[in-house]
Amino acid sequence: MNQHARQLPSPLEGEGLGERGHVARPVNFARQMRHAPTPWEHEVWQELRAKRFAGIKFKRQQPIGTYIVDFVALTQKLVIELDGSQHANSAPYDAKRDAFLSRAGYVVCRIWNNEWATNREGVLEQIWRLIHRPPLPNPSPSRGEGHAL
Repeated sequence: MNQHARQLPSPLEGEGLGERGHVARPVNFARQMRHAPTPWEHEVWQELRAKRFAGIKFKRQQPIGTYIVDFVALTQKLVIELDGSQHANSAPYDAKRDAFLSRAGYVVCRIWNNEWATNREGVLEQIWRLIHRPPLPNPSPSRGEGHAL
């Protein structure tokens, strides 16, 4: 384990998991994770916190369903995941998690720690573009959705 790794149980390693392989108490685990950020999470949080970035409210280590996301802008339905080397071996788990978040209406932006360390402006520009992405089209009027009577 490298010196910057979190010292908390990792759901990817099977620790702290409930019956179905998810974190047993996501709210408590999220709280623990907020108190032990990696250096990269701390740096990204300094950019996003307190509506500093584009005037958007972000939350960190936020439970969504049975998963905990690194950062989320709830009003924008944007999840930002900061991934370290442990994610190289967790592609199936991450794909399942991303599919769940996508079905819930979220856009997931995955950023590697080394990308943040070497290209902060590019990462922030990517987040900016996702915040300002065009809205999804309205539901079809032919189905009667989206109409006020």
